[in-house]
Amino acid sequence: MTTTRLEGGSLLVGGRELLAQSPPEVTLRAGVADAAPGAAFLGARAAAPSSRHVFSLGTISKGWRWLSLFRFKIWWMAPKMGPAAAGVPAETQMLLLETRNGAGATGDAVYALMLPVLDGDFRASLQGAPEDELQFCFESGDPDVQTMEAVDAVFINSGDNPFKLIKESIKLLSKIKGTFSHIESKEISAYLDWFGWCTWDAFYKAVNPAGIEEGLQSLREGGAPPKFLIIDDGWQEIVNEFEEVDEALREQTLFAERLVDLKENDKFRGEACENLGDIVKKIKEKHGVKYIYAWHALLGYWGGVRATSDAMKKYNPKLVYPVQSPGNVANLRDVAMDSLQKFGVGIIDPDKIYEFYNDQHSYLSSVGVNGVKVDVQNVMETLGHGFGGRVALTRKYQQALEESIARNFKGNDIICCMCHNSDNIFSAMKSAVARASEDFMPREPTLQTLHIATVAFNSLLLGEVFIPDWDMFHSEHESAEFHGAARAVSGGGVYVSDKPGVHNFSVLKKLVLPDGSILRARHAGRPTCDCLFDDPVMDDKSLLKIWNVNNLSGVIGVFNCQGAGNWAWPVNAIPRVPTTVNIAGHFSPSDVESLEEIAGDDWNGATALYAFNSCSLSRLQKNQSLEVSLCTMTCEIYTISPIKVFGEAVRVAPLGLLNMFNSGGALDSIASSVDSSDTTIQIKCRGPGRFGVYSSARPAICRVDAHEVEFSYSDDGLLAFDLPDGPSLSHLRNIEILYRLC
Repeated sequence: MTTTRLEGGSLLVGGRELLAQSPPEVTLRAGVADAAPGAAFLGARAAAPSSRHVFSLGTISKGWRWLSLFRFKIWWMAPKMGPAAAGVPAETQMLLLETRNGAGATGDAVYALMLPVLDGDFRASLQGAPEDELQFCFESGDPDVQTMEAVDAVFINSGDNPFKLIKESIKLLSKIKGTFSHIESKEISAYLDWFGWCTWDAFYKAVNPAGIEEGLQSLREGGAPPKFLIIDDGWQEIVNEFEEVDEALREQTLFAERLVDLKENDKFRGEACENLGDIVKKIKEKHGVKYIYAWHALLGYWGGVRATSDAMKKYNPKLVYPVQSPGNVANLRDVAMDSLQKFGVGIIDPDKIYEFYNDQHSYLSSVGVNGVKVDVQNVMETLGHGFGGRVALTRKYQQALEESIARNFKGNDIICCMCHNSDNIFSAMKSAVARASEDFMPREPTLQTLHIATVAFNSLLLGEVFIPDWDMFHSEHESAEFHGAARAVSGGGVYVSDKPGVHNFSVLKKLVLPDGSILRARHAGRPTCDCLFDDPVMDDKSLLKIWNVNNLSGVIGVFNCQGAGNWAWPVNAIPRVPTTVNIAGHFSPSDVESLEEIAGDDWNGATALYAFNSCSLSRLQKNQSLEVSLCTMTCEIYTISPIKVFGEAVRVAPLGLLNMFNSGGALDSIASSVDSSDTTIQIKCRGPGRFGVYSSARPAICRVDAHEVEFSYSDDGLLAFDLPDGPSLSHLRNIEILYRLC
């Protein structure tokens, strides 16, 4: 088994040189886990103590290419690809590298994973330097918290499968550090399996009880009833202390508004409803909503709390001024963060923060709210001075937040947002859902393809710690099909932010069953292996393929994200003009990781592929490929079902609900019974909808819940029939397909 070694200035991983010319101050702590001999930690030693160090690790050796997940602004990550160390952006939080042992692109691949992590009270990040060096930054965020040495700053591991490598590394790291948990060990909130609606883009801060009811009613009447609701920003009692400032500065103060009370504002107290509890009760009883979440910021509101407010004095708040790390301002500055730096943040005494959260959440719970969306989380990294540093402060707030959630809500009912720094990621012991990218922005046509690419790549890291939330979208929008298809393969929640009455139910009904449930895939949707190091947005040649799995099948979404936009970073002096680009590519059943696990030991590699948009059925062996050609901002969804042999000759591959983007997400199980005269296939599937299955022969009879149904059978082997309306999610339709043996 290959170990990781540092010899004579060379870092060797997987039997290959990864870094050359490593300075003598770089250290390696190998042998950190018996089960993973390649796992190790990189560190370094400085000549003098400081609260911030930048250490060189050397140069990336020739033959490697890399994928970086970096924070392009303080709140959010994005991907970047390249070959040389100089191009690695500041604030890189994951660096995945690939080299091949053979000639060209066909040789056996070796992957190396570099994860800058939390080490005591310090936090590491990677960055390139003009001298073609790879560096790591090591900082505490408090001038009084200093060190000379980074011991376990950058975790490194290697393997031959990038998805297994990332998963196993995150699991191992969680055990070694003990500060966060892998997603498989966390409680998953039940709301994720239901369609939702968020008030943000529908109303922004003007959200009100009447508008909420109108939106729920219009979606329900159209056949896509929301069972999950987020009452976003706009319900709280806040104040702008800077209304008297010069008109030119007034817009800058919007992010400095502060919370003055834990209860709802006047919009939710009056004639329309007596209080927040009144509207919550009405929403659940009248509109059938199961889960209601309320928005709040980690510090109460964007600008924290008002220190002089009577309701806030018990928490010992004080006004502090954020200080950003040089790494943050090296990429894109953020208008909200600039506002907070200028006007300050009302921060709660860390010793009182649990009391604050408990008071907030116990009130919300008492009026029927089921959980919270907690925003603006990364602000904590800028407030560490005087509080023991960014890592210590973040961890204290996160622990208090998670304890309050556990105490006041029945499930693990929290959505983390604006939380893409490693301080938060590697402090998440219980939090199980996190937003995967910057907001869906309906008014920005050039950002739609970037959104899809970003959430897919960010899910490589986030998906091992959280269920990535790919954000809401608009069902009535030029990119609605594109976004809807992406949400179907995301493995996360599905919710929209439509204005009341402005909906496209054709799109919604491909995602939502009549009872309000959705067909959620099992894992976080991620780019296929052959897409990891290609730019899906700006290289004018690469399609983005996103894979996932269901109970009985795989699914691949193929998206053309080229031509419609530019990456936000680096900023281009002359942005590219959006254009339509037709891109051709290939996909294969082998692009779906873990397909063998679904198929079982007796699978011979044969698959049935159903293309959602073209309604076409094909058969391929696992390692064969199929060509696909797409125009800009178009996509195709392929359900990939292993063909199994039942009895002696019947070959079957269930496809699921053909009218849904993620057809196979409706399937629960398959079994068979064989006697001397008949072979019967038994499938459990959710409905209603048009059910499809590949069948090598025309059956004699098809039944649904013991009732015989009419079916169609075509020359390509597609067997289809309708599943009628019936009970909701808890009930599966019992399908029987009977074949007479000759």
